[in-house]
Amino acid sequence: MSAIVLTGSSGALGRRVAARLAAADGIDEVVGLDVTLDPEVAVPQRQVDLLTDDLSAHLGPGDVVIHTASVLAPATAHAAGIDVDLTHRVLEAAALAGVTHLVVVSSATVYGARPENPIPLTEDAPVDPNPGFGFAEAKTRIEALVERFRVDTPGATVSVLRPTTTLAEQDASWVSAALMSAAGVRAGDLDPPVQFLHFDDLAAATVLLALQQVDGAFNVAPDGWIPPDDMRALTGAPRPRVPVAIADRLATARWRLGLSDTPPQILPWTMYPWVVANDRLRALGWVPSHTNEEAYVVGTAPGPLDTLSPQRRQELAIGVAAAGIAAVGVGAVAVLRRLRRR
Repeated sequence: MSAIVLTGSSGALGRRVAARLAAADGIDEVVGLDVTLDPEVAVPQRQVDLLTDDLSAHLGPGDVVIHTASVLAPATAHAAGIDVDLTHRVLEAAALAGVTHLVVVSSATVYGARPENPIPLTEDAPVDPNPGFGFAEAKTRIEALVERFRVDTPGATVSVLRPTTTLAEQDASWVSAALMSAAGVRAGDLDPPVQFLHFDDLAAATVLLALQQVDGAFNVAPDGWIPPDDMRALTGAPRPRVPVAIADRLATARWRLGLSDTPPQILPWTMYPWVVANDRLRALGWVPSHTNEEAYVVGTAPGPLDTLSPQRRQELAIGVAAAGIAAVGVGAVAVLRRLRRR
């Protein structure tokens, strides 16, 4: 390979990928691209806006591109479409430059969350996200762009990573922050098994696929998953269970009132299983260094509620849920009154 070009080099994943690339043997050159440069990043960087700048000067024949750049943050659910535009521009520039291999980070949310999902999902499962959740829909569009690049660029290969909920010390992926925010109440009758991936393990998978240049999609998750009962014991915070319709109304009201950064369409991912198998990635030599439980513990900072007794936490949780449901009811009454006045 001529060089490895890493987009989003200052991000939570990019920093960790850069550190591994800097320590790897047999790599001639690594260049990081980011709109904001972090002086702690372990590889040389160039300040580049992927949305507006000319990318041709930064890519060349035979290069490998690792695309981790994203504008998504916990408060920017509306920005999912911008990530699609970022990827489109990177793919166009890569095709023109003669890049030989791409690594693109997608998400396991592209499989959708449904009660009939097999446990676990493999890469052969259809990509079919539940409608309305912009993050998963944007990742699906990105995968479609990648497939078009693969077809239209003879000789080029692409590794697509589909990580589960990813977090680490001081860092959380957008989807992990959104899921934790949405999990304040338990919707429906059942709780799904869950998975948590450490950013270090995602970085290791990213570098492995960049160096081996393997074509195809790869789930990224620790071995197994956390069963519902174990997850409840791990969190230590009782959550009230409410009917799905009430949970949906509560989430919608909080979203519309600006009380939550989490779109209500994420609800299915808190209710139904979408855990994934990692066999395909393990077959390449990847080994997770953190279990699901370890990733959750190190990535979840203690909050004020952790100092309260379990009984007091339960009382507060029930009170918050009741207040939210009451607020939804009051809002519905107000809407009905306005309609009657017309």
